[in-house]
Amino acid sequence: MLSYRHGFHAGNHADVLKHLVQVLILDYMQIKPAPVHYIDTHAGAGMYDLAGGFASKNREYLSGIDKLRRDPRGLGEVLKRYLAVVELSTASAPQCYPGSPAIALSLLRPQDRATLFELHPRDCDSLIQQFYRRARIELADGFTGLPGLLPPKSRRALVLIDPPYEDKDDYLRTIDCLKVCQRRFSSGVYGLWYPLLPSAVSQAFKDQLIALSPNRYLYASLQVKEPTGERGMFGSAMFVINPPWGLEGQLTEALPTLAARLGEGGQGRYELNARLD
Repeated sequence: MLSYRHGFHAGNHADVLKHLVQVLILDYMQIKPAPVHYIDTHAGAGMYDLAGGFASKNREYLSGIDKLRRDPRGLGEVLKRYLAVVELSTASAPQCYPGSPAIALSLLRPQDRATLFELHPRDCDSLIQQFYRRARIELADGFTGLPGLLPPKSRRALVLIDPPYEDKDDYLRTIDCLKVCQRRFSSGVYGLWYPLLPSAVSQAFKDQLIALSPNRYLYASLQVKEPTGERGMFGSAMFVINPPWGLEGQLTEALPTLAARLGEGGQGRYELNARLD
């Protein structure tokens, strides 16, 4: 959806959860020297200036990354690792918050590859300006382009899928895309982000995702306030197909702290469950 600009939400609680999981997965996958192909279906602009532009309007980062940066004491090693990667990603632009492409490219090794899809022309131009030497960048619909990249030559990939979900069709398109991708590359690691909303569509999405991979998944959600009315995001979730070993334990450490730090007025909650048969 071309009307959506992630800059308005950069660094908020949803970004913290999504990028924490992204960092932990990439760290694990890089233990082995074999190449990793990172694929981002909705890459956004890559980097977001918190002091100006879209991010300065809503200032959602103040209730997200800023709460961790202001007082890193007591965060634990897992969250400190996430903060260290954020700092690494923005070393040349400390006033910014990194999007998922910037985080990934700060971690990828010479043997690794990255493919970034973005449908918004301005955001795609931003990706090209920043990362054209280090990634393949496509002005294209990631749902359409992703299956053609699978399986990767290395047979190892992290696929991050995080459409805006402003269009309800994004839920259906995510499920349909994953079905195709799993047929082509069943051993890939797929990270799905989605908002927690009061709508029936959002509430049913978790069950639909579990049905795709009932024996190998991890679900982690962070709720920052109680749902009110019929609209409005009250948190977000990450669903990982083929999660790396150890991810559940790392999130067991990190999620209680995130719920306590980022929850509004003591309303922070989290849920974590996994099946690793």
